[in-house]
Amino acid sequence: MTELAYLGIVEAGKLLAARQLSPVELCEALLARIEQLDNTYHAFIKITPEIALDAARAAEVEFSAGRTAGPMQGIPFGLKDIIDLAGVETTCHSKIFMDRVAETDADVTARLKAAGGVPMGKLSTHEFALGGPSYDLPWPPAVNPWGGAHFPGGSSSGSGVGLASGMFPAALGTDTGGSVRNPASMCSIVGMKATYGRVSRRGVFPLSYSMDHVGPMTRNVADNAALLQVLAGYDAQDPASAEIEVPDFSAELDKGVKGLVMGHVRHFYDGDLEAHPEMAKAVDDAAETFRRLGAEIREIRLPSLQDFTACNRIILGSEAFAIHRRWLQERPGDYAQLTRQRILNGAGISAADYIDALRWRRRLIVDTETAMAGLDCIVTASSLDPAARLDDPETLERSYPRQCRQPFNVTGQPAIAIPAGFSSDGLPLSIQLVGHTWQESRVYRVAAAYEQATNWTERHPPGLV
Repeated sequence: MTELAYLGIVEAGKLLAARQLSPVELCEALLARIEQLDNTYHAFIKITPEIALDAARAAEVEFSAGRTAGPMQGIPFGLKDIIDLAGVETTCHSKIFMDRVAETDADVTARLKAAGGVPMGKLSTHEFALGGPSYDLPWPPAVNPWGGAHFPGGSSSGSGVGLASGMFPAALGTDTGGSVRNPASMCSIVGMKATYGRVSRRGVFPLSYSMDHVGPMTRNVADNAALLQVLAGYDAQDPASAEIEVPDFSAELDKGVKGLVMGHVRHFYDGDLEAHPEMAKAVDDAAETFRRLGAEIREIRLPSLQDFTACNRIILGSEAFAIHRRWLQERPGDYAQLTRQRILNGAGISAADYIDALRWRRRLIVDTETAMAGLDCIVTASSLDPAARLDDPETLERSYPRQCRQPFNVTGQPAIAIPAGFSSDGLPLSIQLVGHTWQESRVYRVAAAYEQATNWTERHPPGLV
């Protein structure tokens, strides 16, 4: 079971296509692993074994007939439970939506199913992708398998936990202020927030209409590029979806970074805020690794982290309050206390403040583009600290603003979080790589070069069978 648990998308796909592994065998093994581990780690809100096995059998038929629909055929995946799967509840990890059954698939779900993917179930999240680890909800919060009592990152918590613990090789999360990249950082996996508009949000419960992204989460870079290949594409029913050509995201994975020019944004974590020393060293060491691999490294300055954070907070808070206003009036007690307070923070933001933030956002985008002119990619921190313990709520709450992910929800650029080692306590460390708009392939190229030079993605949580 352990051997199958940590097969990736690309590796498993080769075995499946060669008929050396059955989709049903893989699905059954991972369902057994979920049953064994999920009572401890709480990655799932709802497991869908019947749907999964039906999809696995259908994939087996296609392989038997010599037909393939792409890299996800026969590959199990999990969905953050704000993403619709037809006939299954989309609870948003909330009492308010406990009985809300999706009538149709989200666009991303439909793409995965059409590609032969195997839906394993719906995954834990912060309530409505905004709250935090809460114990006053119908389902417990997810637990990080690295250490066993630590925060796994949010809000796409179950996606990160399930990947790190070998429950599935692919998952979808959403990212409005870092919610794909945070679990990637905390769980030592790979999480990509592609360019705003690259992936449809139709059928995904919104948090902030103007900053929501759906993102692929995997255990390595090649798998992530393969998963984004299936997800990306124009959707006329999503007003933010961009009608732009989808490139081959894997085309540059083996090209290395020799000759590339990279920016190093140190002031985010060594000036604007001060990162944990081990996290700061991991980012600095990564910059040196890129230099050793042949990239030119230039230290650059973007607008301050505080400016990006404030702009993100105003826009997100205003839009989230607008979405939830009716339920806050009708069912305030059905929210977790933490979620309710976070949404209510948006009630005090005036229309003038919101408009000013939108104009401010445009200036921040221009200033970032100017600073990145002539660069292929930038490297900076993702999280500023290793994971806090779930039973230390004060430290956990302080950790939320201590991150460098919100700038790139404001700008809409592609940004990926990848593993960068471990702290002295054995907790994951990470870096963040950011590219120009629509340049995901270049970001994957840089990420793959670092991954191949370090092999951090080959490690898994100790003690899991």
